[in-house]
Amino acid sequence: MDGIQTTHELNLHSDIISLKNFTMKTKHNDFLLAVISIAVFLFISCNANKKEEKQETPPISSETSHAEVAASDNEVKSEAPDAKTKIEQGYAAPRHANEQAQSPINIISANAAKAGKDEVSFSFHSEVNAAENLGHTVQIDFNSGSTCLSNGKNYNSKQFHFHTPSEHLIDGVTYPMEMHIVNTIVDSAKGNKPSYLVVGVLFKMGAENKFIKEFLEKIPKEEGQKNDIQTGVVKLEDLFAEINKEELHSCFVYHGSLTTPPYTEAVQWVVLKHPVEASEQQIMAIEKIEGNNARHVQAVNNRKVMQQ
Repeated sequence: MDGIQTTHELNLHSDIISLKNFTMKTKHNDFLLAVISIAVFLFISCNANKKEEKQETPPISSETSHAEVAASDNEVKSEAPDAKTKIEQGYAAPRHANEQAQSPINIISANAAKAGKDEVSFSFHSEVNAAENLGHTVQIDFNSGSTCLSNGKNYNSKQFHFHTPSEHLIDGVTYPMEMHIVNTIVDSAKGNKPSYLVVGVLFKMGAENKFIKEFLEKIPKEEGQKNDIQTGVVKLEDLFAEINKEELHSCFVYHGSLTTPPYTEAVQWVVLKHPVEASEQQIMAIEKIEGNNARHVQAVNNRKVMQQ
């Protein structure tokens, strides 16, 4: 009996050990299973998030140009006669690092050197023949044969357009609108490449402007449309008639670039010191068409800004 009882006790003891081992293995397996389940869950969640990110941000096609990507900052199309592309490039920086004479700039009047009396001069013999809604700007075209005489050089007057707000700053001040009168001349010294004379006129809010009133209602409502204007209806002389003679020749002059593609550094800038008045309604009407189309100010670097 004692032998049988001892055997039963040994068997029972073995069974208890086996049960403990089984329980420990089971707990271990459950733990491993839990860890594996969590890992699988995290893996599936990460993949799902990646798929959602891919769907929300589609990859840029290899055919998409750098200029198209840069357009997302601010849509400004080219207005330059020598532009190789009319694509929107906005605030895109110059493509070449050696371009050190870019426009517009912040003109610090205290740093501008004095030019000789009447060293800068310009006079227009121009006639307007069309108004265009280019979406990115309001552009008024000059009739073929229109000219601008400046310092003995005869330029071809091409068009004038607007930027809202102003592109040039004077002593850090931004004006609500700036008008650019674009004139070109073929420069034989530079392989018959065009050089530019651009006259910048700043506008502040005030009284209604007679000159702007002459063409404001003639601007097409739809982007890409063009309306012909009868010769003599819009007169550039009316713009300058609102500026007294002394103020008309009070200006800043510097060498810079086009403010739209291709950012050609062949521009003689003449920015009038004294802003012209236009009504709030007139400025807002132009801004409604073109939106914010002003390029950011660029570094002056070692350029000399003159004033008279």
